[in-house]
Amino acid sequence: MVMPCIKDKIKMTRESMINKIVIQSFLMICDVILIIILSLIFHISALMTSSKVVYVPKGSVTQIITYLQENNFAISKNVDKYLLYLIGQPQSGWINVGENVLTRGDFFYKLSHAKAAMKTLTLIPGETTIVFLQRCAQEFNLSFEKLLSIYNQVSPYKEGLLVPDTYNIPMGISEKHLIYYLVHESEIIQKKNAYKIFGEYNKKKWYKYLIVASIIQKESANKTEMPIVSSVIYNRLRKGMKLQMDGALKYGLFSHKKITPQRIKEDKTKYNTYRWRGLPDDPVCSVSMDAIAAAIFPKKTKYLYFVKNNKGVHSFSETFSQHKRNVKKLH
Repeated sequence: MVMPCIKDKIKMTRESMINKIVIQSFLMICDVILIIILSLIFHISALMTSSKVVYVPKGSVTQIITYLQENNFAISKNVDKYLLYLIGQPQSGWINVGENVLTRGDFFYKLSHAKAAMKTLTLIPGETTIVFLQRCAQEFNLSFEKLLSIYNQVSPYKEGLLVPDTYNIPMGISEKHLIYYLVHESEIIQKKNAYKIFGEYNKKKWYKYLIVASIIQKESANKTEMPIVSSVIYNRLRKGMKLQMDGALKYGLFSHKKITPQRIKEDKTKYNTYRWRGLPDDPVCSVSMDAIAAAIFPKKTKYLYFVKNNKGVHSFSETFSQHKRNVKKLH
């Protein structure tokens, strides 16, 4: 009779130990889950800094996380990827997060649900970068000095890079984000246009065409005249003549200034094609695709001179004597 009792006791002890192990394992799992939850709460509630407006590219959550990391946001690739999956797919485009300091959870929530108030700003062909940036500063309450400084740091070209277009820009954008956006978008278009025409993007070669195109842009009365003005530029260059074109002097802050004999006499920069032979070292202004096409494909003419007539367009001539007669008709 003793043996069954011992067996029962052994069985009960074994079951007790198993129950104890199960309970301990359960408690350990609960502790781990609690630690994970507390860590996640701490992670979500941690403060981070951000610009008030953030640009989010199109792409997968992983691509967006990588982009944010590359742009100096305090993002964890391993943790925040799953956090974004839970909160929702971020929107693409400009997002108004509204604050410079906010919790990580608020930041991700706004990426998924907020939108930025947009305002359009148009860069017209023939406008100079410096004048356009002055207008950007006024329209978006930004520092012109910062805009110009950042542009000079990141732009591959001194002038002529920004593509004439109407840009949708978010209110509250910073100087850095605005310049990066304008330069990035324009570089894509410039390279795309170069590949379309030449099948490659040769930076030095393309820049020379931008220089010619900028003078064409400033000098031409309309799109039809552009290839003819282009032919005059190349004809004069081939003959070693000075270009002597007022449009080249309408650079920078002189974009809308009238060219006077005094200005021609005093300006000693390479933009003064009355003083120096050849092309300026840099474009004069932003240029349209029509002007670029004219610079690459000039019309075949023997014209060396042109003057604006009473109809608001130009009269072209091959000889100086013919040019003088055209000028005389204006009086």
